[in-house]
Amino acid sequence: MANVLVVANRTAESPELLEALKQRAQRGDATFTLLVPSTPHGVAWAADMHSGGSEAEAHMQNAVERLRSAGLEVADGKVGDPDPAAAVQDLVNFESFDEVVVSTLPGGISKWLKLDLPHRVERITGLPVTHVVASEVKVPSG
Repeated sequence: MANVLVVANRTAESPELLEALKQRAQRGDATFTLLVPSTPHGVAWAADMHSGGSEAEAHMQNAVERLRSAGLEVADGKVGDPDPAAAVQDLVNFESFDEVVVSTLPGGISKWLKLDLPHRVERITGLPVTHVVASEVKVPSG
């Protein structure tokens, strides 16, 4: 059984990511761990780099529930460092993975693509990385 690390934030609950993970599961048994870096967006980033924690927690919980409801085996969901590369590094220091899926917003609006995150994760982990371009799913407020 492959242990797959999934890195997503604003796209964690997207239909594109769900479909990509279903396709991965069809290729062979896989257990998924969802890592949601607590990266804030908008003006929150300038005010407090650590302000994305509660939104990341909501994305993580909603996404884990959605993935499990779709029949995927999700071992765990975690909220990580605001820096997505650091969040990946932190997790791979303590857990073993066979591959990584990085889910980003489309080019032009994705901060993670500007940081070249899929390639950085590949260099950090030495693992094969699948990049999924997905749409944002907003966390309901209130």
